[in-house]
Amino acid sequence: MPEYTPAHALLDGKRIVVTAAAGAGIGFATAKRCLEEGASVVISDIHERRLEEARAQLEPLGAVHATLCNVIDTDSVDRMFAFAVDALGGIDVAINNAGLGGTKDLVEMTDEEWHQVIDVTLYGAMRCTRAALRHMIPAARGVIVNNASVLGWRAQVGQAHYAAAKAGVMALTRTAAAEGAPHGVRVNAVSPSLALHPFLEKVMPKDTLDELVEAEIWKRGAEPWEVANVIVFLASEYSTYMTGEIVSVSSQHP
Repeated sequence: MPEYTPAHALLDGKRIVVTAAAGAGIGFATAKRCLEEGASVVISDIHERRLEEARAQLEPLGAVHATLCNVIDTDSVDRMFAFAVDALGGIDVAINNAGLGGTKDLVEMTDEEWHQVIDVTLYGAMRCTRAALRHMIPAARGVIVNNASVLGWRAQVGQAHYAAAKAGVMALTRTAAAEGAPHGVRVNAVSPSLALHPFLEKVMPKDTLDELVEAEIWKRGAEPWEVANVIVFLASEYSTYMTGEIVSVSSQHP
């Protein structure tokens, strides 16, 4: 297991919004890394208790604010960004992490199950990207980082809805980047293969997780903070030429 990466002030003074940041996954790890790198952060989530617990854990690291947000509701997304502007005085970076998984073969999947994953994972990313652009384009600056998945490229049984949603996030990212570029706004995405956290087994059978771990060259899943490190890079001034890119955070075999 690698040692936790020390901070290098990569986001000093940045004002950042991170969605789906409660709990123990990539969102929380990203919010933590952003604070450690010198940013002021607004975290959001749909789970009120977990959101407050996350805020309390992050508070010793720096300026952190929390607000509820349901990414399937446009008004809720707009309120989140308005809250962030008020709390931080503006937005420099939006990190769109919200997503919903599940495992079911397509032949057994209902329309409702399909739509639920698409609504949270793809439409949620669209709503947040759209809201961020509406704040960033007038300011002629800003960075958006979306959370995609290697399943946007690769097939995995039982993941038709999630894979389709994440492929959509990739296409959304590239198009938003083309639209944002004339206004100084960069839009990129990370594409993790397997980031292990306690909630993963709720949406995926353990034997499937074991197979996915075995497929990794490191023979382990990524720590959420390892994915967060790449998100921090994309959010920082170290990636100023990059836009419309989908960065794989993976050690899987080709």
